[in-house]
Amino acid sequence: MKKFDVPSFFLRMALSAGFLSAVASRLSLWGNQSSGWEGFLEYAAEVNSFAPKTLVPAIAVASNILETCFGIMLLLGFKTRYAAYGAAILTLFFALAMTYSFGIKEPLDYSVLAFSAGSFMLATLPRFRWSMDELLSNKS
Repeated sequence: MKKFDVPSFFLRMALSAGFLSAVASRLSLWGNQSSGWEGFLEYAAEVNSFAPKTLVPAIAVASNILETCFGIMLLLGFKTRYAAYGAAILTLFFALAMTYSFGIKEPLDYSVLAFSAGSFMLATLPRFRWSMDELLSNKS
């Protein structure tokens, strides 16, 4: 077992859980602790204060679709490198939008930059232990 196997698996699971938990909250799957869709739309409008109000619902839907896809791909370890790069870019855009709309404190408080950096780091690892990628590469 290589020294990066366990930490990379943990990082993959943590990133996946972060995405899937956020989506679950927006869909009210966390019960009373959920933000709900309307709450998320309001927050998305605040974060994307530079965007026309008519685009906010599309931005919200697109971000949820991407977060769900990246979350599931990371959970399964399927196309991990692509999912990690996608997650890194998505969260970097989110951090930039938060910084523009609220200042640097908000993305730092919500660890969005750390999430993005962790995703970039995951994308650069040489292999992904305990993943579908590993299973599929062993069959080749």
